[in-house]
Amino acid sequence: MNAPFKPKAPTMKSHYSDAPKAQPVGRHTLSVLVDNEPGVLARIAGLFSGRGYNIESLTVSETEHEAHVSRITVVTSGTAQVIDQIRHQLERLVPVHEVIDLTEVGEALERELCLVKVVGKGDQRVEALRLAAAFGARTLDATLTSFVFELTGSTDEVDRFLRIMGDVGLVEVTRTGIAAMARGPKTASEAAE
Repeated sequence: MNAPFKPKAPTMKSHYSDAPKAQPVGRHTLSVLVDNEPGVLARIAGLFSGRGYNIESLTVSETEHEAHVSRITVVTSGTAQVIDQIRHQLERLVPVHEVIDLTEVGEALERELCLVKVVGKGDQRVEALRLAAAFGARTLDATLTSFVFELTGSTDEVDRFLRIMGDVGLVEVTRTGIAAMARGPKTASEAAE
């Protein structure tokens, strides 16, 4: 016996097929000049968290004491569209003077400082000193069983130093986050134009 005939439903085109192709996700360093006033950092962090953006690194310091202006350096990841959206949303915040994507300006100088405590005895201690010297780290504190080293470098250099020190007694780390500046004689503002 034959099955009853059922007409085929018309095939419907999915609206997802018209969606743009996946864009690459990139790491971006944003320099944000703001008035140095209470609540500014909270508003900027709130903008990121409220929209589900991740902050990979965040540093803040007053850079123009007379004008009470601070520079906030934010490292985040996203597609070009997401980074552009973040930049425009930051520009709309009241105490923000300027937002510059240092990644678009060119290869920016980026440095991070870390303090590293290593505990060990004997050969482990000697090896920690040798490795620290190889990386150009300064010894800030030394006891019979521990060292505190200071290293300034790119994030990759700091990460490599920490991995190696993990094998010789690393017990504690603190990192500043990234400080960044555009290369060459132009300021970040001039380079962005």
